[in-house]
Amino acid sequence: MATVKKSLVTPDTLAGQLAEFGLGLRFMDIPAEAVHEAKRRVIDSFACALGAQESAPVSIAAAVMPIVKAGAGAIVAGVIGRSAVTSPEWAAFVNGTMIRFLDFNDTYLSKEPAHPSDNIAAALAAGEAGKRNGEEFITAVIAAYEAQCRLCDAASLRARGWDHVTYGAFSATLASAMLLGLSREAAVHAVNIAGTNASALRQTRAGTLSMWKGCAFANTARNAVFAALLAKNGMTGPAPVFEGEFGFFKLVSGEFTLPELALKPDVRRFKILDTCMKYYPAEYHAQSAIAAAIELSKEMEDIEEIEAVHVRTFRAAYEIIGSGPEKWRPMTRETADHSLPFCAASALLDATVTVESFSGERLEDERIIRLMDKIKISVDAELDPLYPEAMPANVEVRLKSGQTLSREIIYPQGHPKNPLSDIEVEEKFARLASWYLTDTEIKRTLEKLWGLEKIKDVRELPGLFGKVKRNNGKAKKLKNAD
Repeated sequence: MATVKKSLVTPDTLAGQLAEFGLGLRFMDIPAEAVHEAKRRVIDSFACALGAQESAPVSIAAAVMPIVKAGAGAIVAGVIGRSAVTSPEWAAFVNGTMIRFLDFNDTYLSKEPAHPSDNIAAALAAGEAGKRNGEEFITAVIAAYEAQCRLCDAASLRARGWDHVTYGAFSATLASAMLLGLSREAAVHAVNIAGTNASALRQTRAGTLSMWKGCAFANTARNAVFAALLAKNGMTGPAPVFEGEFGFFKLVSGEFTLPELALKPDVRRFKILDTCMKYYPAEYHAQSAIAAAIELSKEMEDIEEIEAVHVRTFRAAYEIIGSGPEKWRPMTRETADHSLPFCAASALLDATVTVESFSGERLEDERIIRLMDKIKISVDAELDPLYPEAMPANVEVRLKSGQTLSREIIYPQGHPKNPLSDIEVEEKFARLASWYLTDTEIKRTLEKLWGLEKIKDVRELPGLFGKVKRNNGKAKKLKNAD
């Protein structure tokens, strides 16, 4: 008598719901608006990756990754800007570190803030390993955005001491499972494996920040691809990962449901449409204050005439980037781009904030230090309720003459209610890629990425950039921003 193998996967778990949503999503069901937004995010993410090529964390990750010889039966994936190929999970880590390092990739604001474009590194690696086309890649990216953003809507992790990348384990694994062609049961096992090992401490983004700030989700992406590869080959995972006695709900997030995932695509507003792109390379909660400070700087003839600066903002911005002594004396690039005082001082001093604003020399600039000492950050009772639907900040400057100047920004450039135009997205790509690509190459690459759905094989994407051609002048400038 034949033995009937019982499934370890029950259909009514949240992991099962995630798998059913992702594996059931089809490109033809996604509105053109969401597809276009996905292409904008891919362009933006590649721009960030090219701008970070010379950074220390990327160099470290590339030095450690194993080089895999491509050949018959080898499962490999490419690394942006490198000619060598590696294993898919290592490609996800290195590419993910590139995308995240500059703190210039997109953001989602909710009970738990996140950077959903971090999922693109996992999708790229899994898409290459699975030999998927552009339509399938876009579908998986949109599914990952949907899953992570819905989880962020459900419960705060930061309030419980966990880092936002913890949710990314589920979304990045979902995208990987889709692109590696997993069955529903295998996809659930992959989610269970990754989710059980996902919980990351919020200490990553507290106190003096380290290089790991830009690597944390890259590590999650690496584990997501690894979990999907294991499950594809028959590995089973702990279940149920969310609802279990020692599961995610009880130990990490608290209980919640995601009924929105059950909505049909034709009645769903895809969450990728609600994500924010960055106009300045700094933590997103600083974007409005930076914009307001830049406007004020243009009204002042001499920055030394400033007597005091008061930045009024919402509680999340205060807690994440506006409190703690290290914010007034950032010792690392990672702390500086997560320091509201440093970002505001840089904007007032230079009338802009760029990648170079966070160089080692700038951290020691006495003008920045003196100006930070004049800055006060507080939670504004009227602005706080506007978050996360808005990103309000009011910057007030009092001059030695007694004159007071102020500016208030509610929706910074890149917010869904003040979006970057396609031309601005292209300009950002060109700025970050210009040290690496010629104008002709930039134009050709953008044309290819705008037609992403027409690509026959995702393995083409890393090859769009070839290997690093270190133009000594501009490359050195980016390296000094570490």
